[in-house]
Amino acid sequence: MATGGLNMIKNMIPQLPASERKIAEYILKHPHDVVNSTAGELGTLANASSAAVIRLCKSLGVKGFQELKVRVAGDLVKPAEQGYRDIEPDESIQSIVQKTTSNSIQGLSDTAEIINYEELERAVTAILKAKNVHLFGIGASHIIAMDAQQKFLRINKGSTAFTDAHLAATLIANAGQDDVVFGISFSGETPEVIKVLSLAKDRGVKTISLTKYGQSTVSSLADIRLYTSYSTEAPFRSAATSSRLAQLYVIDILFLCMATKHYEETVSYIDKTREAIQFLKESK
Repeated sequence: MATGGLNMIKNMIPQLPASERKIAEYILKHPHDVVNSTAGELGTLANASSAAVIRLCKSLGVKGFQELKVRVAGDLVKPAEQGYRDIEPDESIQSIVQKTTSNSIQGLSDTAEIINYEELERAVTAILKAKNVHLFGIGASHIIAMDAQQKFLRINKGSTAFTDAHLAATLIANAGQDDVVFGISFSGETPEVIKVLSLAKDRGVKTISLTKYGQSTVSSLADIRLYTSYSTEAPFRSAATSSRLAQLYVIDILFLCMATKHYEETVSYIDKTREAIQFLKESK
């Protein structure tokens, strides 16, 4: 059963206009009402309009009110979640291990719920067709870019991952129509990533983004949009902990989807690279 309706709303609520936010807040407080209501009835219950309900569905990225109802219904029957928990002063190591594990699992679960399978399929197809994939991210997002580059290179997919915006601009200036520029920014507002994707868009190069769920400048510039879940960051979580794992998780999914499309070829490439690395080890 589809889930993630309530998670999508929690992710999006800070960005919604007043009329849509009123409905979103009502749904979070009275989720059972949504399942048994029409768009018009929900609008009335939330002191809004049916048109605002439809606009909310569009903002959430679902196909319509029926999909939102199905997702919320799924949320209501799944096991209760613990939510994200931050560490406290002088907390025990055992407790930190438990909280970190719980937060990581929660982040991956929340991200799985909001994956748009059509967009994921488009991303897989675009990367498989691409001659080169130019990955770009700053700070913690660069770690994700390097991880993707390492995976792509192992299956003979040309890829780059620079933090220098000038180098990235040089690559984009010489990029062909069969290349892809992949911008990574959790916030979706990293200035350097915005500029790089803007340049790619100006040059007619296909773009993919990986950001937190919701509207952002980076995602608005991308032809294909991938998301990780976003919840209110506690002080220590803001140091790119759960968000980094969720980004790596999306890259893993992307890579494995690519691998299954060209399974035998992928296995062959991985075997060759494993043998090459083993040769280096034996040559010491």
